Amino acid sequence: MTEPTGPDLSTGPSTGPTAEPADTELPDTEPADTEPADTEGRGVRRVPVEGGFVAVRDLNPGAAADAPLVLLVHGITANGAAWSVVGAELARRHGERVRVWAPDLRGRAMSRGTTRPAGIDAHVADLAAVLDAARGEAGDARAAADTADTGDAHGEAGEVDDRCVLVGHSMGGFVTALAAATYPSRLRGAVLVDGGFAFPAPAGLDIDAALTAVIGPAMQRLSMRFPTPAAYLDFWAAHPAVGPLLRGAHAGAVRTYLLSDLVPTAQGDYVSSCVADVIRADGRAILADPEVLGAGRRALAEGVPLRFVWAERGLMDEAVGLYDADRIAALALPEAVEVTGAEGVNHYGVILDDAAVTVVVDAIDAALVG
Repeated sequence: MTEPTGPDLSTGPSTGPTAEPADTELPDTEPADTEPADTEGRGVRRVPVEGGFVAVRDLNPGAAADAPLVLLVHGITANGAAWSVVGAELARRHGERVRVWAPDLRGRAMSRGTTRPAGIDAHVADLAAVLDAARGEAGDARAAADTADTGDAHGEAGEVDDRCVLVGHSMGGFVTALAAATYPSRLRGAVLVDGGFAFPAPAGLDIDAALTAVIGPAMQRLSMRFPTPAAYLDFWAAHPAVGPLLRGAHAGAVRTYLLSDLVPTAQGDYVSSCVADVIRADGRAILADPEVLGAGRRALAEGVPLRFVWAERGLMDEAVGLYDADRIAALALPEAVEVTGAEGVNHYGVILDDAAVTVVVDAIDAALVG
């Protein structure tokens, strides 16, 4: 069998006359024309980390403060709002019994001001800080409940299981795998969604070229400028994988996710919030760092239950995605990994299309049960 390689996605939709190369530094301001759910102070926590903070979106704000946590980790040029449909389904199924948090990883969206250090290791350290914050909130809630019940904040408490379920999409799958290998005792389980397992890239690989080949317009937009938020949505509407989602059942959630990436410039136009150097550092790790590429197997060896959901179609909605049956067979994953294919959906739709979201949330529910 020939060793599988990633698909060649070097071509994408024309950006048209509304977009120009960006040559401006991003200002430290909130995105323009973003829906209220993405505004600081409305369901968003700022968790201190090395070099600044990461913003964490609460996708189930009605959850009990001491409920089990599901922590959702987005892809390489995405942001936490990408998980809104998954978050809504978890909230529908569990109500207040599950917390659902989705950070904007450093160098993106509301966390774009935090850029150093960069790399997958930095994201893993940030996730540990988020877990600490979640544990602290849960502990405060339990202490308050004990005081209300007994009048004594120092009463004996039973053993509490504060392990989380960690879920990663695309690059977030690699972050999740490394976090699971690094902090196995803090996880009930992990779910990797169309990412987290890969073959090492050849030596001397041009990282920018490789990222552009794999994610296409999602990478190209980082060097573009848009006159209005509407022009940015027009750019995405031409994308063969994302465009149909912008016209689908969750169009509002998709718009919010895309606009959460957009920030205004001093010149009055708009650019992506993604910091290119941070994206390159992450891309280099998921393409070529053996520690990152082998993290999933190490997590399994540490006893973390892993579930892997892969999308049938690709990043440009081509018929073969990042994974297929042959590639998965060639990876020779341990039998302990529960592998599920999401049929008929692409790399973006796997977390934004109802049928695939059901598959992903079923995997999360199984991890919650343990």
